[in-house]
Formats: sequence, C-alpha cells, structure tokens
Amino acid sequence: MDTSKTAGTTGATGATGAANTTGTANTTVTTGTSHSRMTRRRLLAAGAAGAAAAVTSGCGGSASADDGPMRFWNFYAPQRSEDPALNAQSKWFTDLVEKWNRSHKRQIELLYMPPPTYQNGSKLPTAFAAGDGPDIFLASPGDFLRYYNGGVLADLTPYMDRRALDDYHPDTLDSRMVDGKVYALPMEVEPLAVFYDVGVWEKAGLSEGDVPTTWDRLLDVGEKLTTKTRAGLVLKTLPGYLQNFLWYSWMWLGGGDVLDEHGAVTVDSRPVRQALQLWQDAVRSGITPTTAPAGDDMISGFKAGRAGMWHSGIWEIASLKAFAPDLEYGMFKHPLPPGGKYTTALGGWSFCANAKGRDPQAAAEFCAWALGTMEDECVDRITDWCIEAKRDIAPRKSALRRGTERGGYDDWAMKYMKEEVFPGGRPEPRYPPVVYKAMSDALQGSMLAGRDVGEEAARAAQSVEAYVRSYKGASLI
Repeated sequence: MDTSKTAGTTGATGATGAANTTGTANTTVTTGTSHSRMTRRRLLAAGAAGAAAAVTSGCGGSASADDGPMRFWNFYAPQRSEDPALNAQSKWFTDLVEKWNRSHKRQIELLYMPPPTYQNGSKLPTAFAAGDGPDIFLASPGDFLRYYNGGVLADLTPYMDRRALDDYHPDTLDSRMVDGKVYALPMEVEPLAVFYDVGVWEKAGLSEGDVPTTWDRLLDVGEKLTTKTRAGLVLKTLPGYLQNFLWYSWMWLGGGDVLDEHGAVTVDSRPVRQALQLWQDAVRSGITPTTAPAGDDMISGFKAGRAGMWHSGIWEIASLKAFAPDLEYGMFKHPLPPGGKYTTALGGWSFCANAKGRDPQAAAEFCAWALGTMEDECVDRITDWCIEAKRDIAPRKSALRRGTERGGYDDWAMKYMKEEVFPGGRPEPRYPPVVYKAMSDALQGSMLAGRDVGEEAARAAQSVEAYVRSYKGASLI
C-alpha cells in the first residue's frame, strides 16, 4: 500500500521552454516537447476506496487504435525541485516513454495528476466507469481486484520473458496474478520499519541497547521519549489505505489475518484484537498523538524535535538524505508480541495495461518491455529506479543484485532495509474496498474512539463475512 508514502514541492517549467497544458486535476505532457508544473507528495498512499461495480459499469468497447497516442496516467510530474529525488523520479518516467516513442510506432503520452487526486480520489475509477480510462496506469495491490474484477486489466504474461517471471522475488507477483497470469508488474518493493531520532533517544538516556524487541518494551521506550511537545511514537491515525497498510504488519506479527490461506474470515481472533489493542494503548497512554505532528511529515517532525519514534517505510530514506543530511537517525524492525514471528508489509506500485483501451496489445507490450524482460536495459531500468530515482528494494533478483554491485545498498540505512527488514516480509494484501473499509473502521474505532477492541473485531468480521458470502471474483488472497 505502496508504493505510498512529505509534502511535495511545486516545480518550474521544463527545460525545453515549451508551454504547459495544465488543468485543475491533471496535466498532459507529450514527452520530448513539454514539461508540466504541479505538486506531488512523496508519501505513497495505497489506493482509494470504491467498488468494482463502478469500474465495470462503463467499460464496454475498446477504443480504436487510431484514436491518438496511448495515455499513461501517473503521479510523477516533471519538475525542477529542491528535492533531487523528485527530479530523478520525473526524469525516469520521461526517459522511459521517450525511449519507447523513438523505437515504436504506437506512441505514448504521459498524463500526470497530483498524488492525492490519483491515489485517494475517485478520478481513476470514475474514468474507467465512463469508458475513458488510461491505456497504461499505476496501481497498488489495494486496487488490484477492483480493476481485475471490472475487466480492466490486460494479461501481461504473453508479452513477458518467462525467465523474468522467475526473476521476481518469491511472492512479489502473487497479489498481481490470477490463475497463473500476471496482470500488473511491480516496479518496487517498500518494506516498513520504525525510525527514531538518535539525539532525542540519547537525551532520554537511551542507547542502542534499548531498541525494543517486544511490544511492551516499545511502549516503555515510547513513554520515556514522550514530553508535552514531543510524541514518543508516531503511528498513522488518518484513515485510508495507507493506514491499513501500515497496520497490517502488527496484525501479522502475532499470527493474525483478515482471511486465512483458505479464504475463511479470521478477523475476530486474538492476534487481531491484540494488534488493535496495541495501537489503542499507544494513543490512550499519550505516547501516540491523535494527529500526527509536523503535518504528518516524519523529516519535519524529527528536525523540529516533535517525535522520538516514527513508524514508516523505506521511502523516508531518500527524503532524510535530501532534507536532513545532518540528522542522526536509526531504525529497527517491528518488535514482537508474545510468541510472535517477525514480518513486515511490503508495498509498492505496479504498471498495468487497460484491456479496453486504445490499443491493449501495445499497452501490454509496453509494460512488459519496461519491466518484464531479461534484457540488460530492462534490468538496468528497474535498478535505476530503485537505487537512484528512489530508494527502494528492487522487485527482481537480478536488479537487486545489480543494485548491490553498483553500491546502491552500501549505506547503512539501505543495507539494513535490504538485509534485515526486507527478508521475511509479506506483500501488501489485495483486499477490495469493502474489506478495507471494515478493517479501517475497526482500527479507527479502537484507536481514536476508544471502543472495545473485541467488539470492533467482531463487527469487522461480520462485515467481511457478509461480503465474502456474496463475493464473486478473483481470489481475495
């Protein structure tokens, strides 16, 4: 629940000097001729609520292959920014499409929109419902079933190198597959951990030896770090796919889950209740504020001394390097409940092709060409995204190996993420909106409303069970 995932900056007009075509919600940019100006957020949220029915209602009929260039919707706008990572991410996308356009008759144009509009709004599902969805787009696992069940996703498998399928890390493709076929190709893997401010830690009389390995110890340390102006531990409180994505790890640590391996509903269980209880206890004790400090921006929070620990993901590393290079910070893996087993949720965004777009075959070919072959150029492209444009774990073994050889995981933070946090992780689940909402309501009711966690788990289980009984579509797990 990609990746999502600090307030963005507004970029200047591109170096070409060409005029921008800017609307209130999105910007179309034909690569090689113009650049856009818009604001984007680095914090990658994981999808938006909605129903598969909204996708299917207007999807009839494919557009003609002569309807103009294929449209690639995404949220990485070309811009000049004080953040070098934003510039690098923009350039990666424009370079990618420009290279395709130079060597293929079927052209592509990039269409950008602000991340909140793309990730948390209704624009993308509404466009598909109206039969005017993009030909190529980015999707998180949280939106996979909405689009697959709506008949939107093209099968990418025929256009991929079979060896590339085996090159993905185990389980990385599972949430993007149905009946052995691939319908979305991951461009990144984003694990979660707990970050902490070393200076604050030391002022509180703590050392590396105090890094918590249990939930009880986490709360104890959080209490020591908490003051009238500083949160001991920041957990996500704003409801949404991102909050669910961040919370799932804690549920899994104790062996809990929404659905078991057979698809049976397991929400009303001790591990789920204890994970809800942990987040409730963190708020009740005053360790975790109900509103995240510094505008929910970890780097600003640490720089202002407003937080001691912050639960977040690998995407923070690039921002820390760019905006707080002198800040000494540490991180640690998720602590465990009694009898628990370590894991972390693995987020990340994927390329998808519209099965009912202008040219589904060309769109699918583009996705496979970009991310799904064993050509050196393809592997290098994925590597560049994960160690230069962003700071992520590469989703494919060859790219991770190449990124390691190029020194992309040499610094302590990336090395720790790669060697300690990432192994043992679980891909973000692909729960559809109804399941997501049931769990979100339980988390909000427990954490912020202070309601009984047993009642919240039971209520969520009832909602999920009712949905599962009538559900018709691809497997929920």
